[in-house]
Amino acid sequence: MSATITLRERVEQLKGYINDGRILEAMDEFYDQSLVMRENSEAPTEGLSANIEREKQFLDSVKEWKWTRWHATAINEDDGIAALEYSFQFVDTSGKTVTYEQATIQRWQGGRIVSERFYHG
Repeated sequence: MSATITLRERVEQLKGYINDGRILEAMDEFYDQSLVMRENSEAPTEGLSANIEREKQFLDSVKEWKWTRWHATAINEDDGIAALEYSFQFVDTSGKTVTYEQATIQRWQGGRIVSERFYHG
């Protein structure tokens, strides 16, 4: 992590991208090439390009991003760990409004996320 920007500041920047529904741009800006991403207890998806493709599949079902609400953020600067709890809402391509609630644990190195695991119902 650069001495000029803290992990907390980097996480806040990421949240801004997500607030705007700029998910793919966020992946380019904040995620490392070696990224390992996992949903609950599913098998992990390894590599940034594979995770971008997985995210594109999700975004193909999104017609309109409505909002994101951040409920909790915990940062451990020394260990490069961020924990976030949030909900978001979008309208899918069939016109249905969908709301998700989830939490994520992120591990950061050099200003980028190297692993992320999502927990949701």
